[in-house]
Amino acid sequence: MRKVLDKVYDDVRVVDVLDSEDSANLALMKRPELGVTLTKIHCWTLTEYSKCVFMDADAMVLCNVDELFEREELSAAPDPGWPDCFNSGVFVFTPSFETYNKLLQLATEKGSFDGGDQGLLNTFFNTWSTKDINKHLPFVYNLSSVSLYSYLPAFKAFGSNAKVVHFLGKLKPWNYTYNSETKSVSSDVHDQTLIHPDFLNLWWDIYTTRIVSLLTQEGAVKEETTALQVLSGLVYSLAYSCRFCREEEVKEAVVQMSISHSPPSASSEERRERWEQGQVDYMGEDSYENIKKKLDSYLQ
Repeated sequence: MRKVLDKVYDDVRVVDVLDSEDSANLALMKRPELGVTLTKIHCWTLTEYSKCVFMDADAMVLCNVDELFEREELSAAPDPGWPDCFNSGVFVFTPSFETYNKLLQLATEKGSFDGGDQGLLNTFFNTWSTKDINKHLPFVYNLSSVSLYSYLPAFKAFGSNAKVVHFLGKLKPWNYTYNSETKSVSSDVHDQTLIHPDFLNLWWDIYTTRIVSLLTQEGAVKEETTALQVLSGLVYSLAYSCRFCREEEVKEAVVQMSISHSPPSASSEERRERWEQGQVDYMGEDSYENIKKKLDSYLQ
């Protein structure tokens, strides 16, 4: 897997895990897997570079975004859940051991209000919302896939300008059902509100046309290996060998992946919470057909 990564990237490094261990805040967010996201502050140690752009692994670049290097630290887009905070999935920063050590000190002394890196970084760069509008990246540089439905008219008007799409939330592209024959993510044709399948299909297209062939060339997988097995092995090897997740969390993530099966069902309470947060699974459990079936069952 490291050989494959070296073919794609110029410089691949393994970093030590920084775990916030803030179980209370993580439980509040119902995102225990965020406990190791503080690992990303290692990026401030890349002092051989004068400026960098950080992107989460669930972000997908749609076009050239070199203009981001014209921005200053800390430049980021608003978080759709609380716009006075920036989303830490995409940000411009200046590597510095001084900043790195100060972030570590803040994490040790005060922790993070959300248990993850975003709370820590927003506390550290606490003037972002008011001091310099030039450090506010347009939303198209960090387009949240879960917020498209909360303001659909805006997405229809400006979505074509998207530069980076960010697959926020627990459901990632590899959790959806993908049809290798039609080369598309399965969806409910009756649901006219679907927008992000274009992004999901693009992610899968990149994976099937570029990544699988690299894995095969390096002998990481055999040609007859199914795409599901390839993807499961890829995520497990990268996540665990790079120590980005706890082993049991990676195993759970791998179990949830599927090409021929739908994502695991959520409880009624979990689905209600997702609806309240604007995270509606229009492609799965919350599809038009499923909602119609539920209503029909009540009417009968």
